[in-house]
Amino acid sequence: MGVDPTRASIARVYDAFLNGKDNYEIDREVLRGVQKKAPEAQDLATENRGFLIRACRFLAAQTGVTQYLDLGSGLPTAENTHQVVQRLVPESTVVYVDNDPVVLAHGRALLEENDLTHLTSADIFKPREVLENADVRANLDFSQPVALLQAGTLHHHVGDPDEPARIMREYIDALAPGSYVVISHFLDPENEHSAVARKMEDVFVHSPMGSGTFRTHDELMELFGDLEMVPPGLIRCADWWPDGPRIKPLNQVQHCIAGGIGRKK
Repeated sequence: MGVDPTRASIARVYDAFLNGKDNYEIDREVLRGVQKKAPEAQDLATENRGFLIRACRFLAAQTGVTQYLDLGSGLPTAENTHQVVQRLVPESTVVYVDNDPVVLAHGRALLEENDLTHLTSADIFKPREVLENADVRANLDFSQPVALLQAGTLHHHVGDPDEPARIMREYIDALAPGSYVVISHFLDPENEHSAVARKMEDVFVHSPMGSGTFRTHDELMELFGDLEMVPPGLIRCADWWPDGPRIKPLNQVQHCIAGGIGRKK
């Protein structure tokens, strides 16, 4: 219900980039279009996912936070936020927020896994709508630290380019001291790889999906406001505490997505 197979969906396009099966031809059209400009385009999704998994491991193992608000969670895939954090800290509560009808349909499976994992519908670009959502309020205590995740979401905001920073400011203001904010975002690395970043951006923006902004490092830092950055700060996703030593060089696309974690004092 509510699914239009003639219009690309951000969640389904991301699924296509991850070689998933929950996508339509219109979504794969976006993938093929970006691949024409950068054959390694799928690494935007794989690096984003790898960063999210490592960030969740860090949060669960090191911070003591047991509440997670995952915004724009997308379609369930391997190693979802709740699976990562609850494996390390079983009492962790995870609330997913999305408004894609396909995500909401598939997300019912999450609700069957345990009573500490929840999914609710809201527009993640409207902080009030999320923060006042009944399911969010029922399951998260905002007087205590929360880990808020915006993984691969803010680059899909359409409209005023300054709006994502204002959106994040509103979310951050609602968090208790000791909370953490995880953000990953398409990056214009401002070097020899900038050209491919802007080519991919042009395809995304003019594709049936209609969004996919690449921002510079300084522009992305604005999203974190005055949060204290966890070392190594905002950096290419591939370089944020990788699982092992780097043996092969990064390809051009791996230079074009960055991530970081900030802590509210």
